[in-house]
Amino acid sequence: MKFRKTFAFALFFCVLILSISLLSGCGYNDIQTKDEDINNKWAQVETQLQRRADLIPNLVNVVQSYAKHERTVFKDVADARARMSGALQTNDPSKVAAASGQFNSALGRLLVVAENYPQLKADKEYTRLMDELAGTENRIAVSRMDYNNSVKAYNMESRMFPTNLTAMAIHAQVHAYYNPPTESQKAPVVHME
Repeated sequence: MKFRKTFAFALFFCVLILSISLLSGCGYNDIQTKDEDINNKWAQVETQLQRRADLIPNLVNVVQSYAKHERTVFKDVADARARMSGALQTNDPSKVAAASGQFNSALGRLLVVAENYPQLKADKEYTRLMDELAGTENRIAVSRMDYNNSVKAYNMESRMFPTNLTAMAIHAQVHAYYNPPTESQKAPVVHME
């Protein structure tokens, strides 16, 4: 009887040790950590896109004061900004990328209008806004790269053995990369003379 109790205890202890070692290597915590990192990086992308969207009304107001007859351009920029704000609410990288492409296109048309007014380029407020816009475009590029790197790390982790078994068990979804449409992959060109 004593042998059975000792054997049962030893078997229980071995199963416990084996379970702990298997669970510690299952990757659940790594998957959760990388998923949160993706959420954090996506929030940074959204923050920078919102920052750009918030700069545009000021830029439009400055340009508008010089180019009052360019109403369609101003309307297009306002519409694109509204679509961007709506897309940011969806938390969907593909919708945000599409809206960002439309926004870049409208912003490009606004900058072309601004090019036609040399006195505008000398305006200090315009110059400050263009500098802020250029800095924001750089931040967007860095944030997008950081987000995509986090997605890559997460997607790789959830495909590799033995973590892929845990990923399947918890129904971990593959995250999408933030890939803007090809026409929007260039930041608007800012010409300062």
